[in-house]
Amino acid sequence: MVEKTDGGLGAVIMGADGLAVEKFFTDEGNESNLDIAAAEFTSLVRSAGRSGKDLDLGNLRELVVALEKITLVIRLFKRDYFAVLALKADGNLGRGRYELRKAELMLAK
Repeated sequence: MVEKTDGGLGAVIMGADGLAVEKFFTDEGNESNLDIAAAEFTSLVRSAGRSGKDLDLGNLRELVVALEKITLVIRLFKRDYFAVLALKADGNLGRGRYELRKAELMLAK
């Protein structure tokens, strides 16, 4: 997923509790402490999910957080698991979203 996306820095599969289940980072991603960033955004995922349910809009499926230096694409796989793909600010967001969707389908099996 990371290697197939231009500008990919790393990916983490996270539990809803904020603990990483699996992770892969490029050297640049390791230097940026992306595993810590992914854990920090767990509360945002929970909050957005609650808001969707409270407003009767359905379950959260994907969240994109664009920061000055990186973009995080967060895709929920199941109720208790989600993946975070970190991209450089100028990374290929469309390809990253596509690769996350493919990973979701593969992991569902």
